[in-house]
Amino acid sequence: MNLNLRPASECAFDAVSLGEIMLRLDPGEGRIRTTREFRAWEGGGEYNVVRGLRKCFGLKTAVITAFADNEVGKLLEDFVCQGGVDTSLIKFMKTDGIGRICRNGINFTERGYGIRGAVGCSDRFNTAISKATPEDFDFEYIFGTLGVRWLHTGGIYAALSEQSCETVIAAIKTAKKYGTVVSYDLNYRPSMWSAIGGQAKAQEVNKEIAKYVDVMIGNEEDFTACLGFEIEGNDENLKTLNLDGYKKMINEAAKTYPNFKVVATTLRTVKTATVNDWSAICWADGEIYKAKQYDGLEILDRVGGGDSFASGLVYGLMTTENAEIAVNYGAAHGALAMTTPGDTSMASKKEVEAIMGGAGARVVR
Repeated sequence: MNLNLRPASECAFDAVSLGEIMLRLDPGEGRIRTTREFRAWEGGGEYNVVRGLRKCFGLKTAVITAFADNEVGKLLEDFVCQGGVDTSLIKFMKTDGIGRICRNGINFTERGYGIRGAVGCSDRFNTAISKATPEDFDFEYIFGTLGVRWLHTGGIYAALSEQSCETVIAAIKTAKKYGTVVSYDLNYRPSMWSAIGGQAKAQEVNKEIAKYVDVMIGNEEDFTACLGFEIEGNDENLKTLNLDGYKKMINEAAKTYPNFKVVATTLRTVKTATVNDWSAICWADGEIYKAKQYDGLEILDRVGGGDSFASGLVYGLMTTENAEIAVNYGAAHGALAMTTPGDTSMASKKEVEAIMGGAGARVVR
């Protein structure tokens, strides 16, 4: 596989993401509805990927986003700084004292335990990044002058507003103009698309975006809802994935979008909130590669596991251009990320590679 990556020597950044970063408020072992204290983290489906690429894998990354210019926005910037992600592309937008002009998003998330599933309750209307337009960011400067090897974005950001639909398309088109590899996580959320046109709008926007994507990430529901492809013989409740049907669907998608070089998805069977079977598959050059199977994986916090999969996948593709190695980087990194609290990974590259090689959980001294 040849991704035609731009040389690192001519680019300021190995990877950038475009998307929303919210303040995550976590009640720990308790419930949102009864807690008297929250632990604060930052998180966002697109940002989590480049944070993992920086913090775990050591690449030079940045985030394209916007914050309301107030104390919460500064707190979010400080979180991004702690993650080692470059903040120079963040736009601070003027706001007023009550968030009438724009505000920063908040995501209340409880982890779940056993038979009690994880719960998310987001508060993200009128956020700075949802109101941002293509004119708020100089994409010609970012991708042309500075240079970026890889852009990652996704369907959660695209679904925020009409403006974000336009902004993500403008960013991807400019990135491709300058030879940047583009990855996109479909991440279909029907509740988010409902306010701007529902599934019909999701398909309109994602079908346009798909024309420019090199690495497409998404499960069976994502491909069906966002791009209109069907998987033959699939479980109607989407509890299990028919791999033969999925492979057939991917080959059909690759014919429709010959620009796809890689298609990947995680495989998760939820036994309880704290025990999942976990793996992933990756299509490239007409072949499907399956990652190591992690059965009975014990979960502390599942939120962000898919983003950490994407992060490991991107790192593997960037450094090896080998789909089989890349999907195993992704599955191992995602598995480790779900053993720690918060949206973002606390794993190291050494730990990821040890898990890929079959290391166990004995004490390291």
